[in-house]
Amino acid sequence: MVSFFSRQLSLGSLMPLCRTLQHSLAAGLTLRDVFRQQAEKGPGAVRPVAQRIQAALNRGDSLEQALELEKDSFPPLFLALTQVGEETGHLPEIFRELEEYFALQLKLRRQFRAQIILPVIQFVLALFVIAILITALGMIAATRGGDPPRILGASGFQGGVNFLILCFGSFVLLWLGYKWLGHVTRQRAAVDALFLRVPAIGPCLEALAMSRFTLALSLTLDTALRPAKALRLALAASGNAVYAARTDLALAVLKKGETLADALSAAGIFRADFVNLVESAEMGGNVPEMLRHQAAYYQEEVSRQMTTLTKLASFGVWLIYAIFMIVAIFRIAGIYLGALGG
Repeated sequence: MVSFFSRQLSLGSLMPLCRTLQHSLAAGLTLRDVFRQQAEKGPGAVRPVAQRIQAALNRGDSLEQALELEKDSFPPLFLALTQVGEETGHLPEIFRELEEYFALQLKLRRQFRAQIILPVIQFVLALFVIAILITALGMIAATRGGDPPRILGASGFQGGVNFLILCFGSFVLLWLGYKWLGHVTRQRAAVDALFLRVPAIGPCLEALAMSRFTLALSLTLDTALRPAKALRLALAASGNAVYAARTDLALAVLKKGETLADALSAAGIFRADFVNLVESAEMGGNVPEMLRHQAAYYQEEVSRQMTTLTKLASFGVWLIYAIFMIVAIFRIAGIYLGALGG
């Protein structure tokens, strides 16, 4: 049975782990000492993972071998960069870069939640208000001895309860369906591609994916990783299955000896202006620096797109609420006009 829940450590756990590893290793502590401390005093989610890594290190395994046994707990970018850091002797610098990367991802996630929480609360409250109106209209009709009016096929107290069950149950089924498509049928790319075409939602998701991709690619190209592996990890780090699904197309071009810009163009998912920037940076030999600037640009773009999305979501919530209120008012007016006429 496929689990809908990931075993991967959260960003809130990865960030302090990277910070501790960076400063401890720079101070001269060994990997065994650091993971022993994390197993005893680290965040709750990190302790069992750190304990198993420490045991592997005590057996004489390298950090790469120890992490391979725990690969489900870490994102691909973490595993790849720590391997590079171990091979080159620059683990403290690698963990500093990873901490900054995870801090940025955590900031974007919190920003999204902060901006979307108000429309969500408004929508939930609107559903409860509608359910109360359905119940109230049924009670009013019952006192008049008539049949309760039906709104969206629901009436009375039981109708209000059924309305809430239908609404919240639909959201749960949609979420489970999305997870099922991603983990069971492996059609996550098709689902993500559909979301990318949705107005307001699509530009926000694209900016978010590009902010992750550009930052991850700048980090990997700054290491001793081969360009093909750096690009593969960056596409995976985008967090969007549409980008990850184009990995083979892009790598096939790189393996032919073509440029990074040609590989991105062949992937068919990157805008022409971005590909042109990469091409110019390759000619100037400053691709990682350009990608960092682009990462900052897309982070700002994420903020703008999320602000637009939340405003539209708020407007949509109030529009739906207004429509239901108007229907309810006309229903109430109909009941009283019918009573007066009778």
